[in-house]
Amino acid sequence: MSEAGNLGPESLQTGKAGAYRVLARKYRPSNFSELIGQEPMVRTLTNAFATGRIAQAWMLTGVRGVGKTTTARILARALNYKTATVDQPSVDLSIPGEHCQAIMEGRHVDVIEMDAASHTGIDDIRDIIDRVRYAPVSARYKVYIIDEVHMLSTQAFNGLLKTLEEPPPHVKFIFATTEIRKVPITVLSRCQRFDLRRIDAGALVAHLSSIAAKEGISVDDDALAMIARAAEGSARDSLSILDQAIAHGSGTVSAEAVRAMLGLADRARIIDLFEHVMKGDVAAALAEFRAQYDTGADPAAVLTDLAEFNHLVTRLRFVPAAAADASLSEDERRRGAEFANMLSVRVLSRTWQMLLKGIPEVQSSNRPVSAGEMVLIRLAHAADLPTLDEALKSLEGAGPVSNGAPRANGAPAGNGGGASAVAQTRMPSSGGGAQTMRLVEAQPVPAAFVPAPEPVAETPVVPVKSLADIVALADANRDMAFKVLLKRCVRPVRIEPGRLDVTLTDDAPKMLLNDLTAKLRAWTGRNWLVSLSKEAGGQTLAEMETTKRENAFSDAKSDPTVAAILARFPGAKIIDVRIPDVPDVEEAEAEVPVEPAADDDEI
Repeated sequence: MSEAGNLGPESLQTGKAGAYRVLARKYRPSNFSELIGQEPMVRTLTNAFATGRIAQAWMLTGVRGVGKTTTARILARALNYKTATVDQPSVDLSIPGEHCQAIMEGRHVDVIEMDAASHTGIDDIRDIIDRVRYAPVSARYKVYIIDEVHMLSTQAFNGLLKTLEEPPPHVKFIFATTEIRKVPITVLSRCQRFDLRRIDAGALVAHLSSIAAKEGISVDDDALAMIARAAEGSARDSLSILDQAIAHGSGTVSAEAVRAMLGLADRARIIDLFEHVMKGDVAAALAEFRAQYDTGADPAAVLTDLAEFNHLVTRLRFVPAAAADASLSEDERRRGAEFANMLSVRVLSRTWQMLLKGIPEVQSSNRPVSAGEMVLIRLAHAADLPTLDEALKSLEGAGPVSNGAPRANGAPAGNGGGASAVAQTRMPSSGGGAQTMRLVEAQPVPAAFVPAPEPVAETPVVPVKSLADIVALADANRDMAFKVLLKRCVRPVRIEPGRLDVTLTDDAPKMLLNDLTAKLRAWTGRNWLVSLSKEAGGQTLAEMETTKRENAFSDAKSDPTVAAILARFPGAKIIDVRIPDVPDVEEAEAEVPVEPAADDDEI
């Protein structure tokens, strides 16, 4: 029991008293309960140990920093667990055993750790094969932990196969690798495999917050979210970044310090940049991009964050519950949901494809700022362009062009009589769609056969000054269902040329703003930005009509004549109020026939 004692993160400190130990080592898990994000593996091992179905070899795979080597040591500790009251393998390691501390510190004689990256040959495997025949010195099992096992040579793998298939009862093998595909299937088939998952960002944030509290460090929530995102599911990477941030901020960790340290852009400013791009405002987008670069943000990192926010908006459109992610800021939750209601999937998909193409261009360019600005210009320009499907529909709406039919420039379609030869080709656009380019080769045409150019009719821009004008457009276009939705669900906030800010009722369809944007563009001949406002908004048209009707009923009831009729006929009630249009006075007088005066007894 000489090695038993208070085993925990602090017990791993060695060397001089007070020597600093990095957080990734200081808070390295020492038992299964401290592992985060690997619940399926822990559950499987718990059941296996409880029933005595303990495998002879395990294969641990996963990305860097998820805990493969740590899990291997914990597993070796569980296999050799022994206390004054327990003398059998156990996953309950709450009480330190005889061999626990030496195993966790990597100095136990019966737990042999080997790095396959530096021991790749058959000679190293022969050494293992020669030693497995001997019983363990003091522990229950002799455990071989081989890290980065995929680095072994083919001969080394082949030499290990026989021993791995039929090892002595006192030997266990634990392999760890980040490249599971490079491990021969003959080795995999002899091991029990555990895929260690990337740790969820929310779990990482909670883990980092608890460690900061233990260290007495003040950390902003936004800073923790940024660190969790940068770690990409790796607990070790997250602790290393937190360690660096603590040193960078002299004991306090702020979002600004982490952003500057990692070269990240401000998430709120990324959202502003996204809004400028979606509006097609090139000048504002370039100014915001240059401002972020001047504060230290990397151009490629800005575009990468822009792509991540574009993905978030797309995801929120289909999975609104994704807003509960702990790694998201309040701005990302709120404004991301607003954009998800405003933008179509086609626009978001096109933006995603253009960013995926543009980010490598920026990374490989010797002028990344200029390359980044060109990517933003393409994005902002594409925001005003119709999608490929919309362009094809507009062409289909124009109808097929037959021989002899007039072209847009007034020239006949046929090629007889020296008409122009017209060739069409499909050219790929930056958004992944296609544009139609017409190459016209001019040829001399006799003046007598050239028809007079016809004026090209421009699509009139329909003015819209109120919500009632939009309802009138829906009525004119015979879209009765959309007219009803407009009157019942839309509360106007602000209407300007090309911009409409509204709020919606609780029963409004999710796609209403997107449909309203498309229909306004089709009905008015211009692009519109329809956004969901945070202001209360006015009454819906349906509510206004209801109020007007109630006032009319109230006025009717207070009318003396109507009141007398209601009193004269008990049970009578007002069911409708109609106010006819008042005709012109002169026309009314002209239409009234002149009758001879009647005697009094005929009245």
